[in-house]
Amino acid sequence: MNRIFKYSICLILLFSVSQLVAQEIKWELIAPGVWKGSVGKPESYNLLTAAGAKPAINGLKDMGEASFPLVKEEITGKLTDGKTYLRFPLDKNEQIYGFGLNFQTVHQRGKILKLHVDHFGGKDNGRTHAPTPFYVSSNGYGVFVNSARYLDIYAGTAVKREGKNVPEAKDRNTDKTWSSRPYSDGVEILVPAEGVEFYVFAGPKPLDAIRRYNLLNGGGVLPPRWGLGFTQRVKTLYTSADVEAEVKAFEDKGFPLDFIGLEPGWQSKAYPCTFEWDKTRFPEPSAFVKSLLNKGIRVNLWTNPYVSPQASIYNSIKPFTADRTVWLGAIPDLTMPEARDILFSQLKKSQVDIGVSGYKFDEVDGYDHYLWPDLTTFPSGKSAEQMRQTYGLLIQRYSAEMYHERNQRTYGLVRGSNGGGASMPYVIYNDYYNHEDFITALINSGFAGVLWTPEARASKTEEEWLRRMQSVVFSPMAMINAWSTGTKPWSYPKVEQQVKDIALLRMQMMPYWYSEFAKYHFQGIPPFRAMNLEDGYQADVKKEIKTTNLEENPYVEAVSKEVKDQYMAGEYLLVAPMFAGKETRTVILPKGKWFDFYTGAYAGDGEVITVTPGLDKIPVYVKDGGIVPMGPALMHAPKSTEKLDLEIRYYGSKPGKYMLYDDDGETFNYEKGAYSFREINVAKDGNGKLKTAISGAAKGKPNTINKVSFKAMTK
Repeated sequence: MNRIFKYSICLILLFSVSQLVAQEIKWELIAPGVWKGSVGKPESYNLLTAAGAKPAINGLKDMGEASFPLVKEEITGKLTDGKTYLRFPLDKNEQIYGFGLNFQTVHQRGKILKLHVDHFGGKDNGRTHAPTPFYVSSNGYGVFVNSARYLDIYAGTAVKREGKNVPEAKDRNTDKTWSSRPYSDGVEILVPAEGVEFYVFAGPKPLDAIRRYNLLNGGGVLPPRWGLGFTQRVKTLYTSADVEAEVKAFEDKGFPLDFIGLEPGWQSKAYPCTFEWDKTRFPEPSAFVKSLLNKGIRVNLWTNPYVSPQASIYNSIKPFTADRTVWLGAIPDLTMPEARDILFSQLKKSQVDIGVSGYKFDEVDGYDHYLWPDLTTFPSGKSAEQMRQTYGLLIQRYSAEMYHERNQRTYGLVRGSNGGGASMPYVIYNDYYNHEDFITALINSGFAGVLWTPEARASKTEEEWLRRMQSVVFSPMAMINAWSTGTKPWSYPKVEQQVKDIALLRMQMMPYWYSEFAKYHFQGIPPFRAMNLEDGYQADVKKEIKTTNLEENPYVEAVSKEVKDQYMAGEYLLVAPMFAGKETRTVILPKGKWFDFYTGAYAGDGEVITVTPGLDKIPVYVKDGGIVPMGPALMHAPKSTEKLDLEIRYYGSKPGKYMLYDDDGETFNYEKGAYSFREINVAKDGNGKLKTAISGAAKGKPNTINKVSFKAMTK
C-alpha cells in the first residue's frame, strides 16, 4: 500500500510539473507583417469568428513585407490549471498603449486590468465598452489576443524570480531610489481557456502596427456621407408630430441635420422591447419615414435586443434565448441562425423596409446588475462569458448585414464592441459625461479599432455647451443626444451663432472627413488618433502624470508625457479642445512647422505653445504642406448624383499632396471598384505663386466633384 501511495504521489507531481512546462508556439504568416501564434487548443469561438472579420488582403499587401518585430524565443506560452498564460517581452524604455476604450489613461504600462465588456464605471480597470485585447508598443509592433474570454492583463508589473533583466533588490530604509513597483520586462496575459491564438503585427512604426491590426479586421468602416453630417436624438416620448416640428425648426433656423434619432418611445413597449411601432405616437410609420426622407432626413431607431413577453415574436424566438432575462425580456442567442432570423426579420419588415436608415443598440455592454450573470446558459452552448464579450459584435454584425444585402450603407450607435469590430458601421457612446475623459476616450479609440463619439447632451453654461459642440464637430459622429433634456443646438442663445458656425464648418469639411474615413477603410489609418502616432511628436518631460485612479507610474523612461487632451484628426489636423472654465491651454506641436487652421498663420515648430483662442474657436493646427479640401456649407450631406464645388485649402510652404476620395456616398458599389482617389498636388514657386494640380475623374467611376479652386491659407 505504501509503495502504491508513493507511486501515486509521483504521478501527481509529474502531472503538475508537466502542466507548467512551456508549450510550443505554432507560428503562421497570415499576411505581410502579420503572424498568428497558437498555444494549446484554441477555442473555435473567438472574437474574430464572432465579428465575421475578413482580412483586407489588398491593403495588407500594399503595406509591404516586414520582419518579425520581436525575438520569438522571448514569447512564451504555458498551460496551467486549465488556463493559458502568455508572456511577451518588454524593453525598459518601452511604453505601451491600447487594451481597449480607456477614458482616463493613454499610457498602459504598469497597469493591471481585467478585460471585460461593461459600462465604463469611472476607472480604467479593463471593464469598458470595448475591452479590445490589443496593445501597441512605442517600439513599433502590436499584439492581439483573439479570445472571447475575460482576460487578466499584467502590463509590465510582475517580476520573474529569474531572468535576464531582473532588477536589483534595494533597501527601502536607506535607498531613495527604492520603488514599490520595480522594473518588469514582460507583458503577461492570462486566458481562462486551454489554448489561445494571438497575432503579432510588425511596424516599423506604431501606426503601421495599428494599420495592420485594423486591416486584419477588414479595414475601418466607410460610413455613408450622411453619417458624417449632424444627428439630433429627440426626447424619449416624442410623437411623429413632435419630430416633424423639430425637423422644421432645424430648417427654419438654418442648422444642418442629416439623421434624427428616435428613443424608446417609438416602440409600443421598451425595456424589454417589442420592436413594433407605437401606433398612438407614430400612427403611420411608413408615411412618417418617407416624409422625412423626402426632406433629406434619415431616421435612426433606438432599441435593445431583449424581447418583451408582449412582443409578437416572443413565442417563436423563446426557444432560442437564454435561461436568464434582462428586465424580464428574453435574450436572443445571436450565435444561432434561428434567433437571428426571427429578430432581424422583424426589424427588416417593420422598419428597414419602410426606409429606416440605422439603429442605436443600447445595453449590450453592462452593468452586471441588469445584464445576464456568468451562470446563464445559452441554447447554442456558448458560455455566458463568451456571449458577454461578443454580444455587441454580434448585434453589429448581423444588423449591418441587413443593410449590406440591400446595398445600402448604414451608420449607427452601439454600447458594446470588441476586437474584430473595426469594420462595423457603429460608433460607441455611453451615459458618462465628463468632457475631458471623452477626449481621452477619443484618443484611445484609435488604439482599440473602434469609433467613439464625445456627444453633447446639455450643459450648465453657454460656455460649456459651445466647448462640447466644438469637440463634437471634430469627432466620428456629430451628435446631440437629447433623449432626456430635449436640448437643441440653439438652446443656449448667447452662443447660438457660434454653434451654428461650427456646425456649418463640419459640413464644409465633409470632403476631408470622407476621405479620411476612406483611408481608414482601405489603409487602416484611424481617422482620430493619439499624438504619439504622429511623426516628430516628442513631449519631453521629467515625470509621468498622475491619474485619479492609479498610483504614480514609475516608467518615466518611457519616452514621453501622457497627453490626453489633444489628438490628430485625419492626415493633417491637430485638434486641441478647450474645456469650460479654461481661457488658455498649452498645445504640444510635433517637429515641423504648424499653422493655424482658421488663418494660416504660423504657430510653431516642435514646441509647446500657450494659446488663448477665445470662446468662438477650438484650437486646430495644420502641418506644413497640409491640404484640406472644403465644400459648401450644406444643410444635408450631398446626394449620390450631386456635384459640388470644392475649395482646396493649402497651408505653409512645403509641397503638399492629398488623396481625395470619391464614390457615390451611399452604396457598397465601392467594393466592386466603383470609387477613385484623386491626387491633389500644391506647391509654391520661387515667387510664392501656387502651382496646383488635381488628377482627372476616372472614366466610369462616380464623380461628385464640380469646379475646383485653390486657396493659399498662409500668406
